[in-house]
Amino acid sequence: MSADRTARTPLVLCILDGVGWRTGPGSERGNAVAAAHPTFWPELLERYPHALLACKGNAVGLPEGQMGNSEVGHLTIGSGRIIDQDLNRVTRALADGTLTAKPEWNAMVKHLRDTGGRLHLLGLVSDGGVHSHIDHLEGIVAAARDAGVADICIHAFMDGRDTDPESGLGFLERLQKNLARLGAGEIVSVSGRY
Repeated sequence: MSADRTARTPLVLCILDGVGWRTGPGSERGNAVAAAHPTFWPELLERYPHALLACKGNAVGLPEGQMGNSEVGHLTIGSGRIIDQDLNRVTRALADGTLTAKPEWNAMVKHLRDTGGRLHLLGLVSDGGVHSHIDHLEGIVAAARDAGVADICIHAFMDGRDTDPESGLGFLERLQKNLARLGAGEIVSVSGRY
């Protein structure tokens, strides 16, 4: 082997959370780094190899168009490959019946039907997609209804972090409308996220 192939040089993995890349007219708008006109940063980019990574949608295991976040970005970088995120896995499990085929689901449904018990669902009610998605809640209600669960209580947590802090009422209205369409489920409590 040549000396060049065996020589070791330092490598730095530098992750700049919250720093995006934009070029062209208006590229400084909303870009604190560019607006600060740093001198060292452009020098690093000129002098050393670097790469830009996509941080949303399919590039980080999320649905196309879904914004990424620190967690999925670090998971993708750390693993060196795209990891299918929970948002995709839950969506798929509801669509293909994987969720309702699980023994735990069927045991729960049997117990609720046999005892006339209530199914209590607790979760964020928004389409933020980072920690939950309203489609999943509505899908679980539909699956429980289809399985013969008669009494479904929803304890809604408003988001306000992954969605606009004032968007909660719209999500509650959407949920209420879809529960009426499904003919199942009732919102029994509403609370904030924190």
